Amino acid sequence: MQISNLFVVAMGICTVFVVLILIIALCSLLSLIFRRSGTEEKSAAQDVPAANQTITNRAELTAAIAAAVAEYSGTDASALRILSIKKI
Repeated sequence: MQISNLFVVAMGICTVFVVLILIIALCSLLSLIFRRSGTEEKSAAQDVPAANQTITNRAELTAAIAAAVAEYSGTDASALRILSIKKI
């Protein structure tokens, strides 16, 4: 008995799609598991009121950020111009 080429192609395509569906199902299951465990931690952290923190020395903060960006990009800190700083 000889197996036809069309049968081999069909079995290969079916195998690929079955494995992809299994990977999607596994990712969805893990997403549900981690989402449930993450909400418990977030709700506990949100119960504590955040203190309104103000920056006491904005010039030092700007200089530190400029130095970090300059070091990362390999340029001189004096060549950088920081227009705004936003908390992320």
